[in-house]
Amino acid sequence: MSAATISPFVPRSRKVRILATLGPASDTPEMIRALAEAGADAFRINMSHGSHADHARRIEMIRGLEKELERPTTILADLQGPKLRVGRFAEGSAVVETGARFTFDRDTAPGDATRAPLPHGEIFDAVEAGTRLLVDDGKLVFRVLEVTPDRIEAVAEVGGTISNNKGLNVPDVVLPLAALTEKDRADLAFALEQGVDWVALSFVQRPEDVAEARRLIGGKAALLAKIEKPAAVERLEGILELADAVMVARGDLGVELPPEGVPPLQKQIVESARRMGRPVVVATQMLESMITSPSPTRAEVSDVATAVYDGADAIMLSAESASGQFPREAVAMMNRIATSAENDPSHYARVHFTETLPDATTNDAIARAASEIVRTVGGSAIVCFTTSGSTARRVARERPTVPLLVLTPSPKTARRLGLLWGAHAVRTRDVNSFEEMVGKAKRMALRHGIARAGDRLVVTAGVPFGTPGSTNVLHVVRLAGDELDRHAG
Repeated sequence: MSAATISPFVPRSRKVRILATLGPASDTPEMIRALAEAGADAFRINMSHGSHADHARRIEMIRGLEKELERPTTILADLQGPKLRVGRFAEGSAVVETGARFTFDRDTAPGDATRAPLPHGEIFDAVEAGTRLLVDDGKLVFRVLEVTPDRIEAVAEVGGTISNNKGLNVPDVVLPLAALTEKDRADLAFALEQGVDWVALSFVQRPEDVAEARRLIGGKAALLAKIEKPAAVERLEGILELADAVMVARGDLGVELPPEGVPPLQKQIVESARRMGRPVVVATQMLESMITSPSPTRAEVSDVATAVYDGADAIMLSAESASGQFPREAVAMMNRIATSAENDPSHYARVHFTETLPDATTNDAIARAASEIVRTVGGSAIVCFTTSGSTARRVARERPTVPLLVLTPSPKTARRLGLLWGAHAVRTRDVNSFEEMVGKAKRMALRHGIARAGDRLVVTAGVPFGTPGSTNVLHVVRLAGDELDRHAG
């Protein structure tokens, strides 16, 4: 797609959103624009890599693109979290034989084939005999035999080469670690100062982790909790209650769990998030082979399509768009896979395998009714007036068959909706009367190419207008031919 063909007034026909990570391979205004043209709806800034200056430059480029295209663009800052690592080795690495005894200790001396420094005192306090220690994304597996305050004696169940600063996972216990390190707190302050729309919290273990992050964010951004530890899955409902969205972060989940355990957990997390009306992102290794290849494997294509059929709000690219050789092609491929799945006649039924029962509130009743009415009368879109975005989230939870045109006076709300299924957010002045609401719904639907003469629109809003959380109006309107002429004129 050329630059001339992308329009600020054309919404995506695809309902699932695409979140693309930026990095060295996508570090120019031209490439960021190319990713948007290829299908990226939101951009992820990975705080684990790069400097604040790098991130500030990328955020500035995204905001420049937003202004150029006249459409809200979503930025997510992903915090690194408390990453556990072994220390350094005298020769840079060592080979540990399967079945050999191995010691992790507090000694800072460089390691060898019999021991390694472990600079995380919390682990010594939490593990016990039988606990597994996974090194280098699970390539090496150790089983704890004995623990003292300064030493962990273990046996290598799966040996291999262990080297400097490799990551370590402890899947069998909840570690007494704060979800936010000092680096995370500095990165969070920077991200909020830059005006990001979402903050992703890594290695969440408990609802209290989310509560602490919410307190620090103070409403300046929405909060996404990354589910990448078994402990988080066990307390998923409590985490969902406090988070604005969740991510199925399959990288670390796949390390801490047997590979065959990840797919059912992915479905469980997606279903739980949808039932509770929280946007859910599926991430990690979706098109991994496209880091070095211009085309994906058939298994990867099927993986992306499965997330779409399950009704995920967004699907994410990591290294594929950040450091891969084919960033634009990866986004374009994900766009084509998602579009194909959504065009499947069975897509609607598959998405609704998950039953999302409304709460006993007026807002939820209207959201459910809007989705049912648009199917019954053959409407072309649902138009939602909202200040906070709450009404849009409720309507999107129903996974309607038509686009959701969200009209809001808040730029903050418009940007945050970039991770919401089916939402096309437009910043516009609020309305003050019923007649103004109807007129604006018609004009915006025409202007954004969502409706034509003769089409029906289902409109939701709250009276009194401009009051957050007061959705109590549902109205069906038809676009007459003369309205199309007036708009064109």
